[in-house]
Amino acid sequence: MRKKVAFIADSLDNAHRFQQVFSRIGVDVSAGSTIQIDKLLAAGTPCDAVVFESRGHARGCLARVRSIAEDRDLPLLLIVDEPDLDAVEPPYLAKCDYLVHGASVAECALRLRRLMWSEGSDDSSDVISIDALSINLATYQVTVAGEPVDFTYLEYALLAFLAKHPGRTFSRDALLQRVWGFDYYGGSRTVDVHVRRIRAKLGPEISQRLETVRGVGYLWNA
Repeated sequence: MRKKVAFIADSLDNAHRFQQVFSRIGVDVSAGSTIQIDKLLAAGTPCDAVVFESRGHARGCLARVRSIAEDRDLPLLLIVDEPDLDAVEPPYLAKCDYLVHGASVAECALRLRRLMWSEGSDDSSDVISIDALSINLATYQVTVAGEPVDFTYLEYALLAFLAKHPGRTFSRDALLQRVWGFDYYGGSRTVDVHVRRIRAKLGPEISQRLETVRGVGYLWNA
């Protein structure tokens, strides 16, 4: 069954970005402004997580959203402006995270997915295991021979995307569109940089599976 997310925002700044986010992680969404908080988060209304744009005058509604999320035990993802980070409280919920306004589609999707799927999930469909490599698609954790490997958001997103499509070759431009998102304006060679970093972290044996197809792009050889 698809999970459901309540998206609450008073501006349209994040509408396009989060439309891509929700599509990418496969969830349904109910959206509205702060005026509709009580309706969107009413008891009995199906909801698995809340994304709240805590910016401008909407910050005054944060206590209400926090209270409902706590009462319903809902994961809460807050979008804040960078100048407000110094004033952000430590996480007050077990499942709470923050995004700076303007974060990439990839980062938004990964943070929300991590909140919604617990680390204790044992659903084998959420784990890709190849030799000593394990990629947990629910918690975006990667281990090699049981040892955790520290990836940045985009390094993980690129590795997971290729591993989910074994044997398929993707051009750099296709990877930028599918992993970085439509709002990325940098050069396609940034893909090469991320591939080099991924290979270095995976080690020589496993990194051989991330193949370069000259003149085309990259593929994951399972």
